[in-house]
Amino acid sequence: MNASSHRPMSPAEQRARERLCEIGRSLYARGLTAGSSGNLSVQLDDGWLFTPTNACLGELDPARLSKVGFDGRLLCGDAPTKELPLHTAVYQRRGAARAIVHLHSHYAVAVSVLEGVDPRSVLPALTAYCVMKVGRVPLVPYFRPGDPRVADAIRDLAGEHAAVLLANHGPVVSGDSIEAAAYAMEELEATARLLLQLDGKRVRVLTEEQIDELRREFGARW
Repeated sequence: MNASSHRPMSPAEQRARERLCEIGRSLYARGLTAGSSGNLSVQLDDGWLFTPTNACLGELDPARLSKVGFDGRLLCGDAPTKELPLHTAVYQRRGAARAIVHLHSHYAVAVSVLEGVDPRSVLPALTAYCVMKVGRVPLVPYFRPGDPRVADAIRDLAGEHAAVLLANHGPVVSGDSIEAAAYAMEELEATARLLLQLDGKRVRVLTEEQIDELRREFGARW
């Protein structure tokens, strides 16, 4: 573990560490991530908490989470995920983001490798909850995991979209809390599964009038 002269941990930070680990274990237990894939982060008042590199989300230790300052310097904990540039790009561009969930969930990844999906929105408006909880999900071109260039690609989209899908890789979802980001990720995965199960069938998507109603009533961003 990295030694640190950082100030003593606040109760709020301790709660954030514990909750991030709880969410990680829940996602892993329900098969939304496997092995050491996927990474989570939370924004604090004085930096970010990240899951460590090569960490299994089902076995996270609150004391070993990576704390990184807003200048990118590791303050304490294990070395952070190699996807740190991806996370920080979202935080820098999307002011409402306080947490990010990035997984390699099965059905969303399946959609990410399909030919012919609409890169402006890979998921159609199949359900009200997809529109409300997730919004449009644009496709980010392929970059190798950890490639710093993905930060520029995702930064251009993060201001308008809470969720994006990395081509041949997986989804990235931000929220105003780790719970909100995780719930939206689950909704995205459920919608991706529904889309694949409906392949080849005629479907009835929500109309623009129905989507407008969801915007007015629930602030949906579609």
